[in-house]
Amino acid sequence: MLKRCLLWIMIYSLCMSMLLYVGSFFEHTENKVDLNAPIRLCKENEYVGWEEKKLKENPDYKNLWILIDINEKRLELIDLDYKKILRKYRIASGKPSTPSPIGSWKIIGKGRWGEGFGTRFMALNVPWGKYGIHGTNKPNSIGWASSHGCIRMNNKDVEELYKFVKVGTPVTIQGGVFGPFGNGFRIIEPGFRGSDVYEVQRFMKEKGYYPLWVDGIYGEGMKRYVIKFRKDHGLNLTHNIDGEFYKALGIQLFE
Repeated sequence: MLKRCLLWIMIYSLCMSMLLYVGSFFEHTENKVDLNAPIRLCKENEYVGWEEKKLKENPDYKNLWILIDINEKRLELIDLDYKKILRKYRIASGKPSTPSPIGSWKIIGKGRWGEGFGTRFMALNVPWGKYGIHGTNKPNSIGWASSHGCIRMNNKDVEELYKFVKVGTPVTIQGGVFGPFGNGFRIIEPGFRGSDVYEVQRFMKEKGYYPLWVDGIYGEGMKRYVIKFRKDHGLNLTHNIDGEFYKALGIQLFE
């Protein structure tokens, strides 16, 4: 009887320890827990306490949306409940060689960064690289396609936006009339990354030509499948993805 009692005590203690350990990874923020959001990172940046305060001050804070037009070099903060634009900011977008990630994303982390990232950084869940919305130490770049793909803002603007935005806020980046292809096709070469690479990989996978992970990166592994597709469709043998490749793949641009 004594042995059985001691055994149950040990089991109970072990279970309680495990529950306490798991519980230490989560904080109550009056929000639903988003398992994709870096909760511990937010805590280190004093985000959790600040988030609770912001929600109490502004009940509508939960339902915001960021819309970025990289052609117009404009960021809009929109209240989805009232369909109202709360703020408008000028931005800088990615250069043609390092385009900003067109698509629908969300904020997955916030931090007070420095140097070339200005005073604030809000990370996006883009699969092919580290992208975000941040400040800059080059204010003359605002209004131009001048970044490595991130969305740059004046420091005073990004500090204001930072106060509104929570982890999980949806972000849409658009540019041009052709969706992930922006203003039209570009010749994609090995080493390129972006929304158009992601879309090509997706089309190739649907046709059974791309068994790898769709990540928007034209890496070494993708080259062999591009060549196989070209051989099977009687195209010129090159690693580049050009007009004839898009056409054979069935990708057409419609306004």
